[in-house]
Amino acid sequence: MATTDEIIKRTAPSHLIDHNLIDREVESLCDGMVKYEKRPAKRKDGSVVQGLYNAWIIFNNPKQFNSYTTDMVKATILAFRRASVDREVSAVVFTGVGEKAFCTGGNTKEYAEYYAGNPQEYRQYMRLFNDMVSAILGCDKPVVCRVNGMRIGGGQEIGMACDFSVAHDLANFGQAGPKHGSAAIGGATDFLPVMIGCEQAMVSGTLCEPFSAHKAARLGIIADVVPALKIDGKFVPNPTVVTDKFIDEYGRVIHGEFRTGTQFKEGLALIKEGEIDLSMLDQKVEELCAKLIDTFPECMTKSLEELRKPKLNAWNANKENSRAWLALNMMNEARTGFRAFNEGTKETGREIEFVKLRQGLAVGTPWTEELVESLMPGAQG
Repeated sequence: MATTDEIIKRTAPSHLIDHNLIDREVESLCDGMVKYEKRPAKRKDGSVVQGLYNAWIIFNNPKQFNSYTTDMVKATILAFRRASVDREVSAVVFTGVGEKAFCTGGNTKEYAEYYAGNPQEYRQYMRLFNDMVSAILGCDKPVVCRVNGMRIGGGQEIGMACDFSVAHDLANFGQAGPKHGSAAIGGATDFLPVMIGCEQAMVSGTLCEPFSAHKAARLGIIADVVPALKIDGKFVPNPTVVTDKFIDEYGRVIHGEFRTGTQFKEGLALIKEGEIDLSMLDQKVEELCAKLIDTFPECMTKSLEELRKPKLNAWNANKENSRAWLALNMMNEARTGFRAFNEGTKETGREIEFVKLRQGLAVGTPWTEELVESLMPGAQG
């Protein structure tokens, strides 16, 4: 009987049709701010599998916490298309450069300096953003989000579009919409109720308070969490988060909640003293990809399609009207909020004077340039 290798060599077609949209490399579309790498796939024992790969799609904008520009969004769409049609790719790993951020959402500098006040332009941008989310949800390969740091705002939304998420426990998660002039309708309002329930979705989407990786695992937003902080050469859990207790004296669940007061400050000091090591994160991602490779590929794709349906149905039902609202919102609240974030500093803060705005609107004050200027961080003296 012929071996499998012999059969493959004899029967594989001599010419394969290329299903990519363009021939250009992804990096050339955005000056290398999105990297596309094919890394050899491995078995569970760590041995390399000949001819099979995992596609790594990597945001490379660490100076701006891996926030995505318009060109980065374009490159990401094509990167997921490329990985989806590549016969050699078994799984996709979506991540960012560095240890501080996977992605913090759209690039607020670009938002504030170009899109603010230009709803017709932002509407076209949101077409691209929607296509990026849809490219993740429509990828024929399982998508693993390697959460190497903050996953906030739009970064949280594209992260939740992935099939699996593995995070190091110094990472924070959450939304930023109503704090910065927007609403989390780029996926969060669709995905959060499905993934964690309506009440917790309401907390995240409206209060915009970040939560820890341990809490993200407890709520079910991520599949696994590993330590990244080393003290004296030994991995330790995030010292700013409660990890040694599940309930407090009143029976409330506190595991994964941030410590407060002196304990929180001491935890921050300990993080500064220690060493950040992402080797356990990489090991966990490799282990997951190795498990995924030991499956029938078409059965895997069909399983992904079916299990994505709750997220996909909600996304498809809302993405177009969300796009229209987000574009129009660039005339008032988004224009103000993104400017405040872009122009603010650590000293002045990056949020507007919310109470002053509400007081003005309560008596019918119109949106004017003068009003917007008065609301900027530090403008009240």
